[in-house]
Amino acid sequence: MTAVHRSAASAPPVPSEPVELAPSESAGQNVALAGLGPGRRGVLTALKARGEATADHLAADLGVTVGAVRQQLGPLAEEGLIAHRDDRPGPGRPRRWYCLTPAAETLFPKRYGQLTNQLLGFIEEASPDVVAEAFDRRALQREERARARLAGRSFDGVVEELARILDEDGYLADCEKLGPGYWCITEHNCAILDVARQHHEACGSELAFLRAVLPGASVERVTHIVAGGHACAYEVRLEGPQ
Repeated sequence: MTAVHRSAASAPPVPSEPVELAPSESAGQNVALAGLGPGRRGVLTALKARGEATADHLAADLGVTVGAVRQQLGPLAEEGLIAHRDDRPGPGRPRRWYCLTPAAETLFPKRYGQLTNQLLGFIEEASPDVVAEAFDRRALQREERARARLAGRSFDGVVEELARILDEDGYLADCEKLGPGYWCITEHNCAILDVARQHHEACGSELAFLRAVLPGASVERVTHIVAGGHACAYEVRLEGPQ
């Protein structure tokens, strides 16, 4: 197999609109933060609320000592979750201001799937054909980008590079050679699962994309996450002389 390496609460506020989280969003809400210790979680949450803060600010917000806050800041910086800048308004020691990094933002709940499904639903009500056309255009755009990386490679090289592209796109993909001109590409994660569950055009678009960038091969989906499989797997067979 060719693997691609990767490195007591108050009541919540009432939302301004009905909260209908997509399945993966509701299941994962707050899991990332909950997996951290209370000290780190408190510092990250306080920084999220403030935007930028000194250790003194954080200590006051959390009701702990500045020393206790600094014990959390060091490891969080080493993990790439916070950054800092030094402000020197005059003589003396500069004040250090901390903020979250983009990596830390991923720890907080996001509702991109809910928003996307909501917008696609509005568009579908107004003009059903437009949604299918949008997915087709997405596939064409991905195809154009992929072709530049696949050009000039052998068939085996094309399949391996395609698996890398899918992995970079968030599909946790790898590929396995099953025989001469015969491969299996597996997507262990669906990067657009929330959308795919409500709009099956997304899955059709994915299959169309793979067939388009592998024009000399047959591509068949053999397992499907939306249909209950643990992965989306595609058998790829080179057609014609090997």
